[in-house]
This record gives sequence, C-alpha cells and structure tokens, in this order.
Amino acid sequence: MKCPFCGHADTQVVDSRGADEGDFIRRRRRCPSCDRRFTTYERAELEMPTIVKRNGSRNDYEASKLRASLSLALRKRPVSTEEVDAVVARIEERLLTSGQREVSTEFLGELVMNELKKLDKVAYVRFASVYKSFEDIGEFVEAIREMQGPPAQRKT
Repeated sequence: MKCPFCGHADTQVVDSRGADEGDFIRRRRRCPSCDRRFTTYERAELEMPTIVKRNGSRNDYEASKLRASLSLALRKRPVSTEEVDAVVARIEERLLTSGQREVSTEFLGELVMNELKKLDKVAYVRFASVYKSFEDIGEFVEAIREMQGPPAQRKT
C-alpha cells in the first residue's frame, strides 16, 4: 500500500481488525519512510452478474429495473415498501451467490416469480402473465392451479 503522505511504495501493517459485522477489515498502517500512520479498509468486491436477454444481448444488472417490475406487479396490492426491499435483497443475494458471471433473464424471472408467489398471489399471476406471455385465459387458469398446488385428496 502506497503511503498517502510521502508516496513511499511500501507500508507496514501494524494492526488488523474485522469490522462489527465482518463486512470489511480495518488495517492500521505505518510508513517506514516518513513514520506516519494511517488507516485502510479492505472489503470484498462483489459484482452482480451480467443479465443475458433472450435475444442474446447483455446488460448490466440494474436494481431499479427489478424494483420497477416488482412495483408494476404489486400495484395497488397491500405490500409494504419494506417487504419489496426484502424481496430485492433476497434476489440480489441469490444472484451474487449463484457464482455465475452471467445469468439469463429466465433465471432472474424465475427468482422473481418464486418471491412473488410467497409474497402476493395476485402479483404473482400478474407478473407471470407478462413474463410468460400468456395468450389466452387457459394459461391464466393453469398458472392459478400451479400456484394452488395439488388438489387435496377427499376422505371417503
């Protein structure tokens, strides 16, 4: 690490400590040339994967686009901003932990549908109808059946 005071190319680490939540490491450093001390913070650099669209084009992940899609599906539904924030955080966590440098829009869409299915059934059907390009009412009925799960067996 270069000294910010004198520009000396090599500094010594005097002390290292993890932060409260372990997100970064705080290092106290000393310059052997000017004998001044300074602090650096080391944090892992995590990058969201690139999103590969159906036509093969690639775009950087944008949380605002994800949030806009969720907002459209959840329009006039009784879902708080905090719940939407939590959904976005869970989806982003899944993208980061996927270990992939690129993910398809299909993968991202499935993550969104899984979250919406747990959060709000109406929003799930809205999102699925656009995402899966439903052509007729039968596809809506099938999505609703899928969401409800297998029919309960009757006792005789």
